[in-house]
Amino acid sequence: MADVASSLGSEWRAWLAENVVRGVASERLVDTLVSAGVPLARACAEIEATRAHPAVAAGLRRMAPHEDVLCLLDTRVALHRHSGRHQRLERRTDVSVHELMARYYLAHEPVLLAGFMRDWPLMANWRPEALSRRHGHVEVEVMAGREARADHDVEPDACRSVMRLGEFLRRLEEGGPTNDLYLTARNFALEREELRGLLDDVRYPPGLLRESARAGAVKLWVGPSGTRTELHHDLGTVLFGQVFGRKRFRLIPSFHTHHVYSHLEVWSQVDADRPDLTRFPSYREADVLEVVVEPGDMLLIPAGWWHWVHALDVSVSVTFQEFDVPDGNTWWKLG
Repeated sequence: MADVASSLGSEWRAWLAENVVRGVASERLVDTLVSAGVPLARACAEIEATRAHPAVAAGLRRMAPHEDVLCLLDTRVALHRHSGRHQRLERRTDVSVHELMARYYLAHEPVLLAGFMRDWPLMANWRPEALSRRHGHVEVEVMAGREARADHDVEPDACRSVMRLGEFLRRLEEGGPTNDLYLTARNFALEREELRGLLDDVRYPPGLLRESARAGAVKLWVGPSGTRTELHHDLGTVLFGQVFGRKRFRLIPSFHTHHVYSHLEVWSQVDADRPDLTRFPSYREADVLEVVVEPGDMLLIPAGWWHWVHALDVSVSVTFQEFDVPDGNTWWKLG
């Protein structure tokens, strides 16, 4: 945002009102204003004046019933930091399904499962050249023109396009890094009759995954280097598998929701790659874990955990949400 040394304009007043209502610490607001050129005494006065504004005061009153929830979240943040898990994402090799479910799935903790899919047939049969050779003639829906639309993640319908799978894969290999072209879960490629045979290459470890005929139970993601999914959370726990290429993840615990400026239900306003800490000062409090998922690896992402994803190579990925537990996946309930 612009320098405000000369005048605290409407943009800054709106910023101040939002962050006061969100409960951002006064010290953080003062630091931001002073860094932008506002004298210390005036910064403090502006914050107090904002708190006293009738509209802001009304917003604070509406937030009051939620203070217990915010205190609970902050307590969970503190405990997580005491454990040290805010500094590292656990990487496990050859973990048993029983330990995986007890220590991570039920405990609401992410984990990288190194080489978990290494023996699954999809590691060979879902490589781009194999997909092109066996299924290149099949027409698939993809998302195209994403770079021209900042809202492509939340308004995907305008980006839907149809092309042959072989042509799509050729464009990925030859086009270089881009965020413009992506076959995502919303394209339901594995629901096409011509591609249902790909599911024969999937394995469902007992006690972990349940085979299901439900549409979208297994989801395919194929894209070039450079594809990016902005910071968001899923409504249920996800087991993400990397078949080909690599993807970088940034993850933020679900109990940091009050730090990520969520909007539109499951999306954050923050660019997790280049966060604007002036506009979003509370994001400074978020603990961000980073991991690169290699071919054969799986990543368990608990429900509500925020994540940002960037493909480092041409990439083929698969995701699951049908867990082999008595009541099935536990789903985040939107208001």
